[in-house]
Formats: sequence, C-alpha cells, structure tokens
Amino acid sequence: MKKKLQHNKIIISGGGTGGHIFPAISIANALKLKRQEIDILFVGAAGKMEMKKVPEAGYPIEGLPVTGLHRGLSFKNIVFIINLFRSLFIAGRIIRRFQPSVVVGVGGYASGPVLWYASKKGIPALIQEQNSYAGITNKILGKKAEKICVAYENMNKYFPENKIVFTGNPVRQDLDKLEKRKEEALKYFGLENKQEIVLVLGGSGGARTINESIMKGLGRIKNENVSVIWQTGEFYHKKAEEAMLLNGVGKIKLFPFITRMDLAYSAADVIVSRAGAGTISELYLVGKPVILVPSPNVAEDHQTKNAQVLVKNRAAIIVKDSEAGESLLNTVLELSADKKEKELLSLNIRKMAVKNSADMIADEVLKLMNIN
Repeated sequence: MKKKLQHNKIIISGGGTGGHIFPAISIANALKLKRQEIDILFVGAAGKMEMKKVPEAGYPIEGLPVTGLHRGLSFKNIVFIINLFRSLFIAGRIIRRFQPSVVVGVGGYASGPVLWYASKKGIPALIQEQNSYAGITNKILGKKAEKICVAYENMNKYFPENKIVFTGNPVRQDLDKLEKRKEEALKYFGLENKQEIVLVLGGSGGARTINESIMKGLGRIKNENVSVIWQTGEFYHKKAEEAMLLNGVGKIKLFPFITRMDLAYSAADVIVSRAGAGTISELYLVGKPVILVPSPNVAEDHQTKNAQVLVKNRAAIIVKDSEAGESLLNTVLELSADKKEKELLSLNIRKMAVKNSADMIADEVLKLMNIN
C-alpha cells in the first residue's frame, strides 16, 4: 500500500547529457507554472553537466557518485559497484531528509538509485522513457513505477500497458515560430542567405565521428555552396579550431556549445546530429531536413533504434557511424542541393511532432501527488 502523501515536494533524478537534463528542466518548469508552491529538488551524477546546468535554471541539485557500467571485464566495474552502493545509501539519505511526494526519473546514471529507493519506501515514481528501446534499468524500475511516460508507440513490449502514457519527449521551450526568425538568426551568426546553411551538432560532450568527418572535409567545404554552423562540444573545440586555421575556412561558424539553439535551428537548411531521444524530439518540432549519425557507444544501441523510426517514416536520412568518415560530407552536400528531398523530409518529420509534452508529464506527476 502506498503511503499517504503530505508534502508538495518532488525529486527529479537523472542527467549525464543535455538530452536528459533539458527535458528534466522543462518538466520542472511546467510543474512550477501549474503549482508555484511545489518544492523541486534535482538529484544528478556528481561531476556531470547537470551539476552546472540545473542551478543555472534556478533549481537546487545534489550529486551521487554513481558511474556507468563498462562493457566486458574491467577493474572499473568494481568501482561501479562500490559507487552504486554508495549512491543507494546517499539517495536514501536525500529521500528521508527531503520527503518527496513523487520521484521522477528522466534517465541517466542517477535515476536508478533514486527510483529504486523511492519504490522500496512506497513513494510513487514516474519514469520518463525517452527512447524507442527501453534500457535494462528502466525495464526493472518500470515494474514498480506508477506511470511510465513514453515518446514512441508499441512500448508495451517493455512496460505494463496499464502504466504507459504517450506524452512525447519534453524539449526546450523556445522552438516555436522558427521560420519567422531566419533573418534574426542569420544576423546573429554573421551569415548570409546566399548559401545553404548546414547545422552540425557535434554533441554537448563532443561526437567524435561527426566532428572528425567535418574536419576531414574542411578543404572541400571551402569550395562548395554551403555555410556551416558547427557545435563541436568542449573536447573537440581546440582541435577543430586548429584544423580551420590550416584550411582557412571563413564560412564556418565554430562553437564549443551553442547557447542560442533556437536561432541555430532557425538558420539551418540541413541539420546533422546524433540520434539521442531528446534531440530527435526537438528536431520533430524544428521540422528541418535531418541527417542522423547514431552513436554506437550507448546502451543497447538505442540511438540506431531511435533513428530507424524516422527512416521508416521517410523523415530523416541515416549515416552509420562506421561509414561517416567516407560518406557523411557527401550526404550533406547531396541533400543540400536536393530541394525536393528536403521538402519531403521536412513534411514527414513535422508529422511526428508531439507538442506540450512537458505539460502532459507535469499533469501525470500532479495526479500521483494525490495517491493515498
């Protein structure tokens, strides 16, 4: 039996990448708009980007020492087990002190210990499953969770059907009316509307294959009818700068991290990206032609599965990570020059958009706060 809840307090747990953090913040913002008196605490992984991004958004956060499991036999997996038990202990201490009415898990390392401890204590839990393929942790936690908010159809193969609510994935809240902001966007990035503009998203942490494929093609880009807005991630930024100095490419605008993604999306004619669930949900709303390069270095290869859903609907082009070095730039240039294909991809990806996802998830959280 669930405990009677006395507090307007919610813990949101998870993170690790922008794909988990920004949706989590969107849910928190939606909750605060609906109920200003709600007290929200984030719990993330110590040392990960949520420890900076969440306080910047105006919310408190506490960190767990949890880390990822490594494939195969590795000494690091002993560290993983030690940190997992430490994280379970710290998660328990946070929950006992904060006494949340509901715990929300958005994916990422910190979700597991927090949701597991909450379920042991009879605190209602909601899982926000972003991907088309549920990972092992969420499949286990889903048995105890009250609600599972999903962004793809046919998720009943992973979770009990009676717990599933189709909400889509929350996205950043500045993606409306992009088509009317193109002039502002071009001015912001110092570009002209004479060439096709390609937005390359090398990831918040840095996507090696995408970045290296662009670096390899710098000499060629210089002679093509394209300009590039390129987010490298912090790790690859200096290397990309050095490559640009060698090639003298003036029509590439280089950034470690783009703060005005709304304007970057608005400026773009073609977008190159990994296939994380949060990014894909943004791309649905953006409605631009997309080339996806799924990362192979993720649990259960879920990015490839995410991308295949779009390809099946003729809503994106996929380039395998292993083939990107040879074929990514060719695909970018071919698509940039193909007006008919761009129109088709834009039309189809817009059909897949789910709006007001954060509001729908916030409503489900508020319903759980009334459970006796």
